[in-house]
Formats: sequence, structure tokens, C-alpha cells
Amino acid sequence: MPYAQAISEGQADINQCPPGGAAGIAKLAKLLVVEEKPLNPEFGIEHLRKVAYIIEQDCIGCTKCLPPCPVDAILGANKQMHTIIAAECTGCELCIAPCPVDCIIMKDLENPTAWGLAAAKHAKQRYQNKQQRQLKQVEEKAERLKKQKLMLAKLKVKKSN
Repeated sequence: MPYAQAISEGQADINQCPPGGAAGIAKLAKLLVVEEKPLNPEFGIEHLRKVAYIIEQDCIGCTKCLPPCPVDAILGANKQMHTIIAAECTGCELCIAPCPVDCIIMKDLENPTAWGLAAAKHAKQRYQNKQQRQLKQVEEKAERLKKQKLMLAKLKVKKSN
């Protein structure tokens, strides 16, 4: 989403997404009616789609990989081993950097298929679901804090009487 926004605002070029590769660049060029160009190697190289994989025996259950996953493809709880749902992983690699024990690696898919429109729509829906859930959690937390402040104010009034 941030990359798409940057393209639409003229802050990023169409050739900066290695997972999309040449096919993605061609689609963007056609959509935006601009010239096609090769993938900018500064942002990586095109390769077959990969998914994240957690070396489970090395996982310490820190949960640091959960928030950056845009599609909730990682299952785990605090101090419990985590795992990746390979069918849901988009291969974005955002979970790798936060891992303090380097137990997340990228693996080739056993049966790689093209990243089609249906898969993109599914990933987008999972992303939107996560965003909605996070917004709801923020709103619920704000409501709880508001109630706590109200209760504290009532207690102060009772004590002063």
C-alpha cells in the first residue's frame, strides 16, 4: 500500500518492486500509460516467489515478527513457537529484520504459481482485515482508558466529600 501511494504521488518509480518483477512493471506501465523499464537493482532482483519459513527449534516466541506481517500469515503467542502459514505468506520479507534470533528465512515454494489477481485480492483482503482489527483494538483501548479516568475522577470526588 505505501509503495502504491508513493507511485500515485510521484514519489516512487514503477520499477522498484522485485516481487512484482517484469510482469508487475509491465502492468503498472500499462495502467499508468508510462514507458516500461527494467527492475531497478537497487531494490533487489527478481526471483521466483518465496515464502517466509520459521526454523521452529530456534524460535523463542518473542512475537516481534507478528506486527510487521501485513497479512497475518504468522501464528504464535508470547513465549511459544511461531509458524508461518505458507499459503497466506506474500513473501514480503518484513518479518525477517525484527527477529532477534534470525530464525526466519525465505524458502522457494514447492509448487510455485504465478501471483495472479485472485491471490492479490486475497492478500489485500487479509491486509484490510488486519488494519480493521488493529483500528478496533486502538478504539477499544481508548474506551477502556476513558472509563478508567472517569472511575478515578469519581473516586476522587467521593474521597474529597
